[in-house]
Amino acid sequence: MRVELRRLATLVDSLRAEVERLRAAGRDEEAGDALARLRAAAEAAAAEGGAGDPEAEEPREFVGRQRSLQALNPEISVNADIFAHLNKDDTGEDNFIPREFEISLISNLDPFSRAKIFVSRHVEGGELAPFESAHEHGHEEGGGFAVEEGYIEWVGLPGGVGLKVGRFFQQFGQLNRWHSHALPFQTRSLPHLAFIGEESLSQTGVSMHWLAPFGGASGTYEATVEVTRRESEVLFGDSDGMAALVHLNGFWTLSEATDLDLGVSWIRGRFEEEDVLADRTLWGVEGAFHWRPPGRSRYRGLMVRGGLMVLDGLVPHDDDGAGTEPTEEHDLAGHALGVWSLAELRLSRSWLVGARFDRTENPLDPDETAWLVSPTLSWWQSEFVRLRAEYDLMGRSFVTGREGRLLLQVTFAMGPHKHETY
Repeated sequence: MRVELRRLATLVDSLRAEVERLRAAGRDEEAGDALARLRAAAEAAAAEGGAGDPEAEEPREFVGRQRSLQALNPEISVNADIFAHLNKDDTGEDNFIPREFEISLISNLDPFSRAKIFVSRHVEGGELAPFESAHEHGHEEGGGFAVEEGYIEWVGLPGGVGLKVGRFFQQFGQLNRWHSHALPFQTRSLPHLAFIGEESLSQTGVSMHWLAPFGGASGTYEATVEVTRRESEVLFGDSDGMAALVHLNGFWTLSEATDLDLGVSWIRGRFEEEDVLADRTLWGVEGAFHWRPPGRSRYRGLMVRGGLMVLDGLVPHDDDGAGTEPTEEHDLAGHALGVWSLAELRLSRSWLVGARFDRTENPLDPDETAWLVSPTLSWWQSEFVRLRAEYDLMGRSFVTGREGRLLLQVTFAMGPHKHETY
């Protein structure tokens, strides 16, 4: 543009000088013709970029070869989960707990792949422990930052295939992939706490996702296969070999306002801890029903979700302290069943009420059971800030009485990555 402006300015100056010369010579009529030619040349230059002037050089297009450094920066976000709780059965317990601060880094590396890294600092306190053994294994002491997830994924491979490599929340149902600040309740389900631990099932390996080309209007179907290193202490003990996971899922739109989601998950690996040795299998069935009236989905809605989890294959210690291979006699020793359910009703744009009920058996002693009932009231100040009141009432078959506590929770998000769900 600067080159073109200089060229036009030179043309105007030359024509103006010609007009003044003709007027000085008393040739006003010719000067008028020169002015007319000046106006015509200006109009032609404006309309055609100077193409009307035979002496004008060809316009040159400027192409920048540099890359924007800002475009190379990843999306950086911070999520926080802070709560206060009152437990009348344990008045000496910490009441205010900054449970988690999470930093997320997300970047599209190129047109074919993207990377996600989630680093979090988790602080102990206020956990729900249906059975003490699961609590002891399920959580490491907080205080430092650790990588929750860090992986690269290819989402546009031929045949509807997606590939993920790194450390990730595994596709054992849907809720396992949700980060804690995005959960509809302050903890994961009791079966999850007893069979997997307080955190998501997160391991390092490779995940392949396939979206089926059939279905169309009748439904959408997908399958996920994952091979990972065994890193869950609750599920696999001290074993560090390989584990395999398969997840099948179907989604159906029942009407303009309702949809249904059903999935089945299976994971298998070797459990090793001191003298205990076994092949361990965890099954899961999960379903979700959503109602969102068209045009009113931000003000009215209902979500109902539930599932069943079955754990098999733990071998106990022998009386003499020696470990044994799994036998038919021991197969039932690690068998445990858990069910969970939750619902949330949207009353307005900002207010939601919810409730859940969970019940699970102890994987180390199926005669021990625990149940949990939790009503909630949530207020979304905005999409960045959520405040929630929750009352947890837990009962255990091996403990006299019930444990109740009131919880007030605040979660907030800074940046583009908010309370992400899948």
